[in-house]
Amino acid sequence: MLLKIIRNVLGYSIAAMDVVTRPRGLKRTPQAQAEVDAQTANMSLYQFTACPFCIKVRRGMHKLGLNIQTQDAMNDPKARQELQENGGKVKVPCLRIQEAGKPDVWMYESGDILNFLQQKFG
Repeated sequence: MLLKIIRNVLGYSIAAMDVVTRPRGLKRTPQAQAEVDAQTANMSLYQFTACPFCIKVRRGMHKLGLNIQTQDAMNDPKARQELQENGGKVKVPCLRIQEAGKPDVWMYESGDILNFLQQKFG
């Protein structure tokens, strides 16, 4: 119980510092941003608010100027169930990539997610 309290206090402290120290986002022309938004419309990041690895991914998304929908897999039972049933495990961060005519991709590991986003949008 004490470890959970410490983990939550540290996690939420890191999340608060992220908001304060967040880098500027990548600036695009309105047309270019609309194209990127269309490409990210079928992506969702399953995450916990205070997870350091999730914060790392959210910072990377912000830096790249990406508007990817986030799902709170800790406090939203529906999101947690989707992650468990379709992704195979409740582990965050997890980027869900949906493409028409293809099976969904459930990408775990913050480094893999950031590398993918950097290659595609950086």
